Amino acid sequence: MNRTKLSDIVGPEYTKLGFFREVQEKMAELETYNAELERKKQEIQDILNGIMDLLAVVSPDYRIVYVNKVFHDYFDIDQPKGMYCYEVFRGRSAPCRTCPLRTALQTGKPDRTSYLDPRSERNLRFEVVASPMFDDKGHVRTVLVSKRDVTMEKEYQAKYYQAEKMATIGLLAAGVAHEINNPLAAISGFSEALKRRIPALATLLADNADSSLLEDFTDYTTTILEECNRCRDIVGNLLSFSSQKTCKFNTIDLNTLVADSVKILHHQIKLRPGINLVLDLYPSPATIQGAQGELKQVLLNLVLNAMDAIESDGTITIRTSFGRPGHATLTVEDTGQGISPDKLGKLFIPFFTTKTKGHSIGIGLSICYNIIQQHKGEILVCSEPGKGSIFKVMLPTGFPGNNKEPNT
Repeated sequence: MNRTKLSDIVGPEYTKLGFFREVQEKMAELETYNAELERKKQEIQDILNGIMDLLAVVSPDYRIVYVNKVFHDYFDIDQPKGMYCYEVFRGRSAPCRTCPLRTALQTGKPDRTSYLDPRSERNLRFEVVASPMFDDKGHVRTVLVSKRDVTMEKEYQAKYYQAEKMATIGLLAAGVAHEINNPLAAISGFSEALKRRIPALATLLADNADSSLLEDFTDYTTTILEECNRCRDIVGNLLSFSSQKTCKFNTIDLNTLVADSVKILHHQIKLRPGINLVLDLYPSPATIQGAQGELKQVLLNLVLNAMDAIESDGTITIRTSFGRPGHATLTVEDTGQGISPDKLGKLFIPFFTTKTKGHSIGIGLSICYNIIQQHKGEILVCSEPGKGSIFKVMLPTGFPGNNKEPNT
């Protein structure tokens, strides 16, 4: 494209005489000024596009004047300029009843609100701020509308509240376990007393040909004592599990840890008759240094996750062994539905979950990961869709002195 020069307008003979030198200098200054304006405009445009919030400039008649680049991440409209804001943002044919833009126009002050946008597959929650922009006479010329997507923030907040609630329930459960110990002690004590009186009862009933009464009495007291001892073990494991003393490491046998954890899981496993729990424990004590309550939390979480992964029938195998030198290994393997490759790398991220909504808040495996890190250990996962999963926890044996781990 050919540009028109000053010499083309006034003729070369006048420009040669220098009559329009001053005009030429002014035009050069204007060109420089325009180039600077274009540069500033592009710089401002880049800044607005770099802001992560959706920005829109709206006129007093609710028509969109400008939107930044983020707009197109949420709305599939190529040219929103000139369209009504309530038509674009809310899918309405008339202005909204509660409108921060209207308030900003009427009061000349910024206004804030939030709303839920249900039009997409996932309900999006926005926080909206409408800020008036004034002309040189102090009148509101346009309104800058800033829309921030706070969906993830609200979801994390809800999950945090749920985690706090579960922690409170855990504390209450520990208190209930303490209270249960008292009646259990009384039942167990009286049962022991009755059992000690069985020989005297046998003497009184010696002349009675029917010995079924004595046999029933013996069976009943024996069963009561066995069940009391089982309840006492479960309560003891719950109290050990709920203990907040995480900094003290003791000598722990992984085989005993597995046995105690299985007692806690007895009821859950009983509710799932299609699940077969297999224990493949090392023939001798698999001893490590660690915090029993926290490691029990890891094992319980892994087993419960394995149960959730099995839809109806399947097998969960808990294995203790010595693999890597200086490390004992605790393995939880299931024959469930497995985990897709795109989700494997996200398993230990807080609030990420592969379970359906309402069944998990996604912090179990992240907590397990932190616990294993505190024990200077490592947790690995191997899984394929439809082929189950294997979670392998490797913990340093940490034997003091000259003690050595068993030969593998």
